[in-house]
Amino acid sequence: MPVLTLSKAINTGLRKALEDDPRVVVMGQDVGGLGGVFRVTDGLQKDFGADRVIDTPLAEAGIVGTAIGLALRGYRPVCEIQFDGFVYPAFSQIVSQLAKMRARTGGIVSLPVVIRIPVGGGIGAVEHHSESNEAYFAHTAGLRVVCCSNPRDGHWMLRQAIQNDDPVIFYEPKCRYWSNGEVSDQPGVLPPERAEVVRPGSSLTVLSYGGMIQTCLRAADAAAAEGHDLEVIDLRTLSPLDLETIAGSVERTGRCVVVHEAPTFAGLGAEIGSAVTELCFYHLEAPVLRVGGFNIPYPPAKFEDQYLPDLDRVLDAVDRSLSW
Repeated sequence: MPVLTLSKAINTGLRKALEDDPRVVVMGQDVGGLGGVFRVTDGLQKDFGADRVIDTPLAEAGIVGTAIGLALRGYRPVCEIQFDGFVYPAFSQIVSQLAKMRARTGGIVSLPVVIRIPVGGGIGAVEHHSESNEAYFAHTAGLRVVCCSNPRDGHWMLRQAIQNDDPVIFYEPKCRYWSNGEVSDQPGVLPPERAEVVRPGSSLTVLSYGGMIQTCLRAADAAAAEGHDLEVIDLRTLSPLDLETIAGSVERTGRCVVVHEAPTFAGLGAEIGSAVTELCFYHLEAPVLRVGGFNIPYPPAKFEDQYLPDLDRVLDAVDRSLSW
């Protein structure tokens, strides 16, 4: 199995999708000649032409609106939003048109559009370049929302998203773009809507996704040194949630901590915590705890280490849960 970075794994996933289906087009600001700001689309325009890998104006509403029109004509567009905080000009197109069309037409019209969004902090970026806005889209019925955490999922979940007839918001944690991992030539055993137990355990369940998975795995290693066996689950799909896997784990461990970069107030962790409490009430030995960003605008880069959940904050939540 080749070892690729996350950015290269996504690149090869896009390349394979373009090769396999002439209806697939890639579009976004600087995705062509430059290869994208993170070089995720590097070389694609050279090999597939400017009519399939399309450099667009800096106009996110126009990018998504054009993609909707292309999808109505039978294409399968893959849009790149250059940074997470730049998606808001396209918000109305996404939640009012893209998410609603299938229901509005009684299932007659589908819009197989994928919107790739580099997400989260950890790279020392400036304002509007490090946001975690997944809760907006997970709250919107009609959208699938997924978040990869490793090269294997980056490659295969993207290919599966492009083949899906539903619109998909595809989050890519930019702090992991340069991480390495094996990418098989087969998709693996998990369908994209299933969560993955990345570290089995029995003392407590840690639920997370994207860039926080590595932080949670480090926390599990530190907890193991103190005799605590944490189970770490990568949610992978944020909407719909794999509640079967989540509940099955929490019923065994009796404790749950949810970790994400976004602010905890009204974040995805609140929905997960509510669902876990409802499904696992008689198995819980402690309240479901959340670890996330603070309820403030994302801070300047020199303060992001204080804002982002780190090893100590995750371990503090683990200690509080275990001591209940």
